[in-house]
Amino acid sequence: MRETLLEVNNLVTEFRTADGNVQAVRDVSFSVSKGETLCIVGESGCGKSITSLSVIGLLPSNGKIAAGQVKYEGKEIQGLSYEELRKMRGNKISMIFQEPMTALNPVLTVGYQLREPLMLHHGLSKSVAHKQGIDLLNQVGIPYPEKRMSQYPHELSGGMRQRVMIAIALSCHPGLLIADEPTTALDVTTQLQYLKLLKKIQNEHHTSIIFVSHDIKVI
Repeated sequence: MRETLLEVNNLVTEFRTADGNVQAVRDVSFSVSKGETLCIVGESGCGKSITSLSVIGLLPSNGKIAAGQVKYEGKEIQGLSYEELRKMRGNKISMIFQEPMTALNPVLTVGYQLREPLMLHHGLSKSVAHKQGIDLLNQVGIPYPEKRMSQYPHELSGGMRQRVMIAIALSCHPGLLIADEPTTALDVTTQLQYLKLLKKIQNEHHTSIIFVSHDIKVI
């Protein structure tokens, strides 16, 4: 029997608005075991992304978990301090966001954004983190990785930017990877390559994946 990594029990997430509190997620429960893939599917606006942001503790300032529990490795996320959450994000739970052009910082090089989590979470020197960044770009199938490290996000294609997002998300070998609508802006051929890459990474690292999409074919 697989060990449970993430538990979400009766989750209620609400937002404070001018007209009062509004529930975006209501009484949602699921669990994810180590090495397992869980797909969350539904139409746009149904609360899929808000569920993911609740799990990783990245809700906007007017949002909060109003009821229920989110547990990672048996520990409640709601009770963690800001510093504990910061250490968890990227290190134990990583997220691939829907649109890499808004998720990646446009004024920082790919190399800087790859080195940062390695230096922050693992205490690596800049030179060692740089070498690991090149290795990560190699792993996700980006050609000429040394060159890409000095480039900016706008200099890469949409498919390459998504691969950079995967590389950053995987840099600290998280136990759980949340992929939020990651194939929306990609053509069908690139979608297939992307899904094969995620499966390859999961098999190699025994990573748990929450895959969020409105596209039933992709699911």
